Amino acid sequence: MSRSKPKTKSPEVPGKGPRAAGGGTECVRRLDPDGVLLGKGPSRVPDDVLLSIYRTMSLVRSLDDRMLKLQRQGRIAFYGQAIGQEAGSVASAAALEDVDWLFPALREGGAALYRGFPVEQYVAQCFGSENDELKGRGMPCHFGYHEGNFVPLSSCIGTQVPHAVGVAHAAHIRKDPVIAVAYMGDGATSEGDFHVGMNFAGVYRLPVIFFCQNNQWAISVPVSQQTASESIAIKAVAYGFPGVQVDGNDAIAVYEVTREAADRARSGGGPTLIEAMTFRMGGHSSSDDPTRYRDEKVVREWAKKDPILRMRLYLEGRGLWSEKQEENLQADLLEKISTAVRKVEADPPPRTETLVEDVYAEVPWHLREQLEELKDPGDQEA
Repeated sequence: MSRSKPKTKSPEVPGKGPRAAGGGTECVRRLDPDGVLLGKGPSRVPDDVLLSIYRTMSLVRSLDDRMLKLQRQGRIAFYGQAIGQEAGSVASAAALEDVDWLFPALREGGAALYRGFPVEQYVAQCFGSENDELKGRGMPCHFGYHEGNFVPLSSCIGTQVPHAVGVAHAAHIRKDPVIAVAYMGDGATSEGDFHVGMNFAGVYRLPVIFFCQNNQWAISVPVSQQTASESIAIKAVAYGFPGVQVDGNDAIAVYEVTREAADRARSGGGPTLIEAMTFRMGGHSSSDDPTRYRDEKVVREWAKKDPILRMRLYLEGRGLWSEKQEENLQADLLEKISTAVRKVEADPPPRTETLVEDVYAEVPWHLREQLEELKDPGDQEA
């Protein structure tokens, strides 16, 4: 008996019927596409934090543009852009404390940058050079930032979820006021690790936030083929804790929702699942051609919801930002990134010894011999 392939549905656009969380809850939104504040009361984001969020989102956008160009030139091997998703990673990180632990998926480099990840190290990780904090061991664009409690990401989908739950469990046992955040894409919610982590966190009421950036596509698989649920947020109900859907292109809404979830977790209220509705404007990675599987009309619609433009319009309306400040920011970003690229590209690769030095307290004789051969190929021929 043959089975027909389900029809692909076009992802929905915020403002045009977003997939709602359970119980009829609407998608939380504080800024409209023109940067006008919605809802009752002022923004709960301090002005200095608003400006930091905006500057970091702009930095992410500039880095994405430059790194993809370097990949196309063959100067780095791989890159995954976060264009259109900057608000999710940056604004959520801004809502947390420095002691909290972040377990990223592919597009959360902005969270590390917000926490102070140096641009030079960001670029070095893409090149895998001597200055790379991971010593060239990770894929390009798979960042780790020890000082910022930003755990190196893995390309294995969803594996960071139980890791974050484990850290939250340890904090709970030690009565340490630390929370963990497990970032993921919509595709990760189809993995067993997601459900195991959610169940464990719900049973033990752990201080963890599950932050899903629902960008509508798991490479070429649309969210309509990921789940039959009316939303991803509603999945939290089965595990005994709240699920919240938020406009992921609205930095103010993301900050406020994440802050509420963090306060709840830190006070013993348990976990929260946040579904940030957004869109991946580019390909899944530098190896992907999204024009082969998605409607460009939908892409154009989402371009009107640009999180950076939306925030800039809001800041300008508040008198917190100007055209001159924008010009200065863009010039500063260009210089900062260009300087980092020149420096990193001139750096040598990581030392050969780093292959084993962090694995063994005392390097075994057979590996030491192999290291010597690698350092002097002539000895091997003799």
